[in-house]
Amino acid sequence: MVSWKRIISVIAVLASVWLAPPAVVWAAQSSSSNYSIDQAFFGNGGELNACSSNYCAKQSSGELTVGNPQGTDYQARAGFNVNREEYLQFVVNTSSIDVGILDTSETHVGTATFSVKAYLADGYQVTTEATPPKTSGTGSHTFATPGTPTASAVGTEQFGINLVANTCPGTAPGSGAGSCSGTLGADPVQVPDNSFSYGQVATGYNTADSYQYTNGDIIAESLKSTGQTDFTISYIFNISNLTPAGAYHMTHVLVATATF
Repeated sequence: MVSWKRIISVIAVLASVWLAPPAVVWAAQSSSSNYSIDQAFFGNGGELNACSSNYCAKQSSGELTVGNPQGTDYQARAGFNVNREEYLQFVVNTSSIDVGILDTSETHVGTATFSVKAYLADGYQVTTEATPPKTSGTGSHTFATPGTPTASAVGTEQFGINLVANTCPGTAPGSGAGSCSGTLGADPVQVPDNSFSYGQVATGYNTADSYQYTNGDIIAESLKSTGQTDFTISYIFNISNLTPAGAYHMTHVLVATATF
């Protein structure tokens, strides 16, 4: 049984003071203790806040520029309807995994999914912060884990993960808990596409049909501000004749950290 717990960590958050007078009224819409932008609106027809007594809208008619110009130290978002609040969004979709009763002649598997989005950020990293599966109580035993990408080896004690599409291990059961048929896991999915989202699997966890696990490793990341990326974690479990009997459990903690 693998259960999930989510922690979201945001470091180096640089807060700005945003003033939002009506569009076309040129005032210091964006400012800090040292700088201000007096002309944050250019063009005709658009409006940052077009409101009645009941509704509000953001209008983009007459927009002269859009996009995300950036350098090594600074970036900007151009367009009438650009949000000014930076954020990190991290969603874990899987609550638990039951891989069934392990056997020395079989490789049991499981999958879990999560998604990450970071806006106005210098990127993010997702780390795994969890001890591998282990038994509880006195004399508890922890699964052996390869520290480098390694193929599944039936009959050898082994716990590992990766975040790409794999071929199901040939020794995986065809039905029931821990089973697999055809493919295992999936490559990252960029939402809506790779023009907007840039999340990637970290080195060591990006090799198909090879698995590893080290507590504290970075498993996914983006090097810049990015739309949503959906990731799938694939787990493999192998035991040997020397693996102690017992109920093994792992609380898989993932930590997403973005720098703004």
